[in-house]
Amino acid sequence: MIEALERAWSIPELKRRITFVLTMLLIFAVGAHIPVPGVSSKIIDAYLKGKGGGGILSLIDMFSGGSFRRMSMFALGIQPYINSSIIMQMMTMAIPQLDALQKEGESGRKQIAKISRYLTVILAVLQSMGITIALNHSPGVHILPFQIATITVALTAGSSFLLWLGEQVTQNGVGNGISLIIFAGILLSLRSQALQMYHQIAAGGASWFGLIVLLAFFVGTTLLIVFITQGTRRIPIQHTKRVVGMRQTQAGASFLPIKVNSAGVIPIIFAMSLMLLPATVASMLPIETGPLSKLKYFMDQMRPGANPWATLLYALLVVLFTYFYTAIVMNVQEMADNLKKYGNYIPGIRPGKPTHEYLERVISRITLAGAVFLAVIALMQYIVPSLTGFQTFTLVGGTSLLIIVGVAIETMQAIEAQLLMRNYEGFIKNENR
Repeated sequence: MIEALERAWSIPELKRRITFVLTMLLIFAVGAHIPVPGVSSKIIDAYLKGKGGGGILSLIDMFSGGSFRRMSMFALGIQPYINSSIIMQMMTMAIPQLDALQKEGESGRKQIAKISRYLTVILAVLQSMGITIALNHSPGVHILPFQIATITVALTAGSSFLLWLGEQVTQNGVGNGISLIIFAGILLSLRSQALQMYHQIAAGGASWFGLIVLLAFFVGTTLLIVFITQGTRRIPIQHTKRVVGMRQTQAGASFLPIKVNSAGVIPIIFAMSLMLLPATVASMLPIETGPLSKLKYFMDQMRPGANPWATLLYALLVVLFTYFYTAIVMNVQEMADNLKKYGNYIPGIRPGKPTHEYLERVISRITLAGAVFLAVIALMQYIVPSLTGFQTFTLVGGTSLLIIVGVAIETMQAIEAQLLMRNYEGFIKNENR
């Protein structure tokens, strides 16, 4: 792999693309430390460590690489765009006009992307206003109305700039720009997590043996994620002879690859956001006594990790959302229709309805394996701390490591594709070549 990277660096165009990516990520790292006027980072840090630490704000802080805790210009991170993309995907299934627009090709996808950008700005405004108003209700915090407007504009501008930055990386760099920004944001938080682990050992709250166990979990989880992320079920496809224009295509065979984890990290985000929403609302309620205090306590206990039942419900939601999102991104009926349309078929399976039923059975079984995998990864965020004694290192479980490994693999494959286009050997050697 190192040799392939050296070859990629020796190609002027690839060198320019990689340099562009590194420059954009450097801009992101600098912007992540530019504070927003009107709010002290100490207030945010105290809020997250207190009653707001178990809600959605902690999820936003994780995706922004600690920028929210510092209350920087990039405090919202790319979270509004993630929410916008999820909403657009669900709306495409529900609204026939958007579905038809998506099938129009490149022009249709550009229109959907344009709508997603506008929706991202709207969500960024709503999120920044909601966060500012919630902070204003915290003890000892008083934000003036004009400061609320200033903070809202600053956070919205920062999130919109990150969206533009990600699109520039996708067009002029290597890999997916949005994914690389999330990747860089998570890596930015590693230094603070490492310092917290060191202070925890120095204070006697954890041991060096626990650190060794933590590293063992880290290596094992990374290998598992690589194995599942790369895992695919290859369904054999037989191509028949066809006449295209004045040419006749030859019959042949290929494979239809079905990934084990087609849904990616989205089901975990879905489930975590849904489970953290009651705790977030509870942290904003100024109720400490009375009958409603029991409701507030119940809402706070809905957080994953707060009790075994909430954690089990979280795992079940991850499984359910995996099936739901896989159904969104993989249209089995369309796959079967396309095979029949172009004269292709699965050996031993008749085209049409039998092919559709066969693909549904295969995808359902593969999705079960992917759903169980995501549930295990999501639960490790709460299991590993109890086994190692380290409560601050969240990279081993949950979405963080899954995103880091997935983006690293995706970026390496993008560089490899550029190398193969130029007849260079990629990261994966082919012995039959």
